[in-house]
Amino acid sequence: MEPNSQQSTRSKTEGQANSLPTREVVRCEGVSQRVPTSEGPLDILTDINLAIQSGESVAIVGASGSGKSTLLGLLAGLDTPSHGDIWLDGEPLRALNEDSRAALRARKVGFVFQSFHLLPALSALENVMLPLEIAGVSEAEATARQWLDRVGLGSRLSHSPRQLSGGEQQRVAIARAFATQPAILFADEPTGNLDRATGARIIELLFALNAEQGTTLVLVTHDDALARRCQHRLMLAAGRLVTEVTA
Repeated sequence: MEPNSQQSTRSKTEGQANSLPTREVVRCEGVSQRVPTSEGPLDILTDINLAIQSGESVAIVGASGSGKSTLLGLLAGLDTPSHGDIWLDGEPLRALNEDSRAALRARKVGFVFQSFHLLPALSALENVMLPLEIAGVSEAEATARQWLDRVGLGSRLSHSPRQLSGGEQQRVAIARAFATQPAILFADEPTGNLDRATGARIIELLFALNAEQGTTLVLVTHDDALARRCQHRLMLAAGRLVTEVTA
């Protein structure tokens, strides 16, 4: 992590046993986001600079309205900034059109959202298969079955989202996110719609799979326990990066 600085924090982890080589998978320089409103332009983000290395886990925290979800969407290429530049796994997002950004996300990125974003007309199995089929994976069904089994839903393959509890729906979403073996996983309030006990189980599952797969994890959360599980915590206040805490 390198918020508002060009000084790398790799030296903080040098000498750790069994550490793997890292590469920069997310960078943004001078990123600002301004949107028009009836009362004039509104600055949501101002001059954000950061870099994230492969395998890191990063929590973006801050008060409601501080710009957390907006920043996550920009880093993932879901939107384009008003000013500044973002690179996703070395690809300059500004140089890509919407279709090219979508193709990059399909290859490199997984998502877990607060509201699950499962397709209601599809079964759990079909929801996990969909991104695999879009990516052209030949054994999409077998892979989806494997991942649903790994998140404890091997007996719920044919169930639709409305037949699943909130925790089960989020496990389907996690299976879907990891099934394509993304380099980067973006999560927006992954425990926000869950009770405390279910949220705790989802946290354990998320971090276990993240460690196993070596995926870079970037998440937005208001859950302090979840944020503290990450190696780095970035605090946003009024659209500015104000501090970083490193585990």
